Amino acid sequence: MTIDTVTDVFLEHRPVLLGVAYRMLGRVADAEDVVQEAWLRWSGADRSDVREPRAYLVRITTRLAIDRLRQVKARGETYVGPWLPEPYVTDFGDTVDDTAERAVLADSVSLAVLVVLESLSPLERAVFVLREAFGYPHGEIAVMLDRGEAAVRQLAGRARRHVDERRPRYEVDPAQRRDLTERFLAAAAEGDLEGLMSLLAPDVRLVGDSGGKSKAPRRVLESADKVGRFLIGVAEKGGIQDMSLHFLELNGGPAILILSGDKPDSVFQLDVHDGRIQSVYVMRNPDKLRHLEADDWG
Repeated sequence: MTIDTVTDVFLEHRPVLLGVAYRMLGRVADAEDVVQEAWLRWSGADRSDVREPRAYLVRITTRLAIDRLRQVKARGETYVGPWLPEPYVTDFGDTVDDTAERAVLADSVSLAVLVVLESLSPLERAVFVLREAFGYPHGEIAVMLDRGEAAVRQLAGRARRHVDERRPRYEVDPAQRRDLTERFLAAAAEGDLEGLMSLLAPDVRLVGDSGGKSKAPRRVLESADKVGRFLIGVAEKGGIQDMSLHFLELNGGPAILILSGDKPDSVFQLDVHDGRIQSVYVMRNPDKLRHLEADDWG
């Protein structure tokens, strides 16, 4: 391959590599670092016997992500308050034609699933991501991870059961989620507690991630009454009155980005089931929102 061809091949597959790395790590900066390292290895490798560049690059990226994930777990990092993944801008656009495939990709990058994936081992997480999100056969995953196919099947089954047992119920219908998000926002901004309560499931949960670096609940709030009163209290204190609000797609679904001036202040996203809001995610850790600054949300 010429230098131009090497670069073009990598750029062609870069979105997939970033998708794999982010689902593995839940951190945008770490995912980008892993993909950059994959590029360095790809550009410096002997590619004479590489027949499937995509599979080769996914293998490199997955192994690098496993190493990074093991390092994070080995450090035993403590985190102040609840943890959520960094919000990830998703726009499948014309790259995914099949509605079912689009739904699978959106589900695999959702906040609800990524939170559960944090409790898997690095190998279980890798197998789950490659199998469930990208549809790789067990045999190909075995080659990528240098494991036997039977072992990979066991890892896949264990990871699937774990995720199914622990993730909350939600629906991925973007139109319904957008409608409920708009109604949720209007009720909260207007201080309409009754209207807000009508949108919340009785057992709704609010998860606030600040990392101890901004104001957000240090514990998960549970029940419609607690969540509703908290949100009305924030609105009454002028929490969003003087800020600009923008809708965008994050982690496969509609979300609200709140800007203070040009700086991201917070992100809200909802999980919906049976026409009611099941989960409210509030991300306020400035370190996790910094990558949203560069985009033009005007």
